[in-house]
Amino acid sequence: MDDRRPDPDAPDRRPDPDVPDPLALDEYRPHWTAVLTDAERWPTMTPEAEGRLRALRHHPLAPAWTHATGDRLTADGIVRARTPLPLDGWLDEHLATARRLPAYRGYDGPLDALGDFPLLSRADLVDDVSAFVPLDADFDLMIHGSSSGTSGSALLIPDHVEDVARTFHLIVSLVRGAGRDWRPDPRRMALAQLVHQRQAFTYASLLSSFEFATMARVNLHPSQWRDTAQRDGFLRAQDPQVLTGNPTSLGDLLDPALVGALHPLAIVSGAMHLERPLREALHDAYGCPVIDVYGLHETRPIAASVDGGPLFVLDRRLVVEIVSPAGDVLGEGEFGEIVVTAGENPLLPLVRYRTGDFGRLLRVDGRPALADLEGREATVFLAGDGAAVPCVDLTQHLQTGGALGWSVAQELSGDVTATIVRGDADLIRRTLSLLLRRDVTVTRVDTPAGLGEGKPRRYRSDVDPGVQGAHGQFMA
Repeated sequence: MDDRRPDPDAPDRRPDPDVPDPLALDEYRPHWTAVLTDAERWPTMTPEAEGRLRALRHHPLAPAWTHATGDRLTADGIVRARTPLPLDGWLDEHLATARRLPAYRGYDGPLDALGDFPLLSRADLVDDVSAFVPLDADFDLMIHGSSSGTSGSALLIPDHVEDVARTFHLIVSLVRGAGRDWRPDPRRMALAQLVHQRQAFTYASLLSSFEFATMARVNLHPSQWRDTAQRDGFLRAQDPQVLTGNPTSLGDLLDPALVGALHPLAIVSGAMHLERPLREALHDAYGCPVIDVYGLHETRPIAASVDGGPLFVLDRRLVVEIVSPAGDVLGEGEFGEIVVTAGENPLLPLVRYRTGDFGRLLRVDGRPALADLEGREATVFLAGDGAAVPCVDLTQHLQTGGALGWSVAQELSGDVTATIVRGDADLIRRTLSLLLRRDVTVTRVDTPAGLGEGKPRRYRSDVDPGVQGAHGQFMA
């Protein structure tokens, strides 16, 4: 274990706690909301596991955790979380549940078969997500998760604790399917979820259904660490078995200080499109499978690729369709919007949910697969001081400013313009200008149509942060 402390003479890059941060958001303030006790977070936690958690929380190189969270699994829940849901007859049961949802009361038309259901969008959930929650749901097992996305208003999603844990075991099965025998190792952290954001939820936790192995959500942004020695030392000390993140955060793993010091069984990318050069660079650096998972918080994982090829639709409670702009179902191989019916989360039984992503549905070796995926982009902007700013940082402030949608572009000159749908244009101009350390021009429109025809690119940057001298990990 590496417990070396950071260089005491190195400049501290963390914000001064005595100086108000004009970009601070309340939801990322440490322990801003009420929290449960550890006994409530882990009902079956053993004294040994409690000691393991305490050591992780208070490791000498640990960052300042902003939140505390646990999986809340009972003994019976642990057994259920480890077991994939049966697939026989699931769709009929799922549609029967959906017909009873408040969202479909008074719907003018039959709801007999899947194709009878209207297409849903994120806007429907933002408008009233409770209308899509079954009235007889077990709310004792509900937690809420936030989905910032990149396409519009923030969304609070009702999550089921056993479904969240079952998703972890799906990742375990993907890693094992890629040829790596992932089992708990008390000497190592089981899973590190990596983000690279100016502000983010971070926490140290335990996996009850994985022999109480440790896991953590870690923010790699420089502002969260005294210096890189602290960040690198903490990761080396934990040596996570599996590393997950989006392409922006996973790019940090190419830092020479980490290559060779970490020994992941696998690296799992999600949330944004993983470009082939970055995938190959990670594979070459660590010699392990790099698994690309496509999914949404609303639907959980949908498809995955272990070799950079087509993303195979996962063998779980999913139906994937491709539709035209008019909403008509397209045939095999035709390009259109991806629509998903998802039956894994009992608190959000979605039917025909428009993802906002585009691709083709093919059959590869007899299995359904997505190809030519045009999804959410890992766009990075260049700040006026040369720093690289991932688009998720902009998303947080666009949503806080009340924008319902947006398109933000950075020209080769560095100039940034933003078009927002509603929202507080003056607040958004001020916060984006502070964030990017350059003047941002903001134009407000009243409807999404004002963003342009088709599916507007929410983020575009013509500047290469690597060429401009920003942090090189963003180069793919």
